[in-house]
Amino acid sequence: MEIAKTLALFVVTAVCEIVGCYLPYLWLRKDQSAWLLAPAAVSLALFAWLLTLHPDEAGRTYAAYGGVYVTIAVVWLWLVNGQRPDRWDLIGSAITIVGMAVIAFGPHAKSP
Repeated sequence: MEIAKTLALFVVTAVCEIVGCYLPYLWLRKDQSAWLLAPAAVSLALFAWLLTLHPDEAGRTYAAYGGVYVTIAVVWLWLVNGQRPDRWDLIGSAITIVGMAVIAFGPHAKSP
């Protein structure tokens, strides 16, 4: 159950980061309203707070989170941008998820 909770927390964290970066992108590159910056700031603050909820050391959390972020970004490419991921996107995502699992769930020595 701990693995499922960790993965779910990583996914929510990634979505918050992507939303927090995507909304300013819409404003800057797609001529959308500057009002998008307010929910972007809230989303990025939520992203930072969510990273503090992980029980592991910050560096290990950030390293493992990166694999989930890459995969969620590819899903975002498909669902939000309407571009279906190709096999290279899928292979790259699978590699990052394997790396995330090794970092997050490997038998690390405990800190003193």
